[in-house]
Amino acid sequence: MAHAYELRCRECGKRYDNAPLSICDECFSPLEVQCDLEAARNTFTREAIAKGPSSMWRYQALLPVPDDYVAPTPAGWTPLLRAPRLAERIGASNLYIKNDAVCLPTLSFKDRVVSVALANAQIFGFDTVGCSSTGNLANAVAAQAARLGLKSYILVPSDLEPAKILNTQVYGAKLVRIDGNYDHVNRLCSQIADRYHWGFVNVNLRPYYAEGSKTVGFEIAEQLGWRLPDNVVVPMAGGSLITKIRKAFRELIALGLVEEKEVRFFGAQATGCSPIATAVKTGADHIEPQRPSTIARSLAIGNPADGVYATRCIRESGGWAEDVSDVEIVSAIQELAETEGIFTETAGGVTTAVTARLYAHGRIRQDELTVTCITGNGLKTTDALAGAYELEAPVRPRLSDFETYLEEQNEEQELVFGGVRVS
Repeated sequence: MAHAYELRCRECGKRYDNAPLSICDECFSPLEVQCDLEAARNTFTREAIAKGPSSMWRYQALLPVPDDYVAPTPAGWTPLLRAPRLAERIGASNLYIKNDAVCLPTLSFKDRVVSVALANAQIFGFDTVGCSSTGNLANAVAAQAARLGLKSYILVPSDLEPAKILNTQVYGAKLVRIDGNYDHVNRLCSQIADRYHWGFVNVNLRPYYAEGSKTVGFEIAEQLGWRLPDNVVVPMAGGSLITKIRKAFRELIALGLVEEKEVRFFGAQATGCSPIATAVKTGADHIEPQRPSTIARSLAIGNPADGVYATRCIRESGGWAEDVSDVEIVSAIQELAETEGIFTETAGGVTTAVTARLYAHGRIRQDELTVTCITGNGLKTTDALAGAYELEAPVRPRLSDFETYLEEQNEEQELVFGGVRVS
């Protein structure tokens, strides 16, 4: 192998061979994959990456899989788009959107982490895989397990959005609805992983699963012409994504692929479930669990596994965290769609609304190069927009009827002054 990787405790530093483990047996802290950057220095180059596939697997040399691993699903390599119309609306001038709403195969960034997790599930000999999920992870595990011929058990809170339930069942997964919130589901999955020889992507495979998130950071840097942004705004559920994007940037700096720069990280949560944002705002060094109550169910994790590390990431970088209401989330979904043609799920509404607030409060300057991360597709949470739009009466297929329709529309617009209807 051109490079090597191992597990290492994030607190005490104890080293472990690769295995389906996630907790240190010395200090009970989480384990993390550590790649040998020196071993990868000659293979992880701009030139080698450019010759790789148009997927996250162009960065395979810094992912915890064997060099000869051939990925069955081309996840990742999603667009990084300038957002001039949204920027103008919120008072920015150098805003980009990292759009994982179009990530393959199930339209969320979770396809990245599952790709790495299931590669390791095969390496460790699991024939059954599973997860606890607030929706997107359920979709990704079910789809990719089907492609790999693995059996899958997906455990979810019983109030999950119908589209996400359907988008799990269609792949033939065994969907188990749990009468409780995500934290109840996750505890049960930990017990199941201990009892059965199954690979749970966010339990005993979690260190490998989390490494897939680095590819978001790798792509941002490459798509910006091998430079780092000034700021990144990231939605937070368990808190892993924001820490892994930072890890990706640091690995690129260490390998000399980008100039050294301290990027500021900003976390986004819903007010109805904001344990990480609350810790940042109050200066707490621990996470106080919350009972989730928000339409942003994909972010509704009241006791986030990586919350402390996300908080550290934000503070050390000089960033900040904000939370927004359900009303603001829906409004931001509509604003992103109307300005940039991107239909995001509720988590993206959270990120968009928080980004606007960060500019409004002066925490991000207008001209700074800022990337906001959209992590899931709006087709998964259409229920959040229920009642927001009305269907007009159909128009007969005659030109005269259409002209009458236009006249009525023009008359209606004339009744609007300053954006406020006056009759």
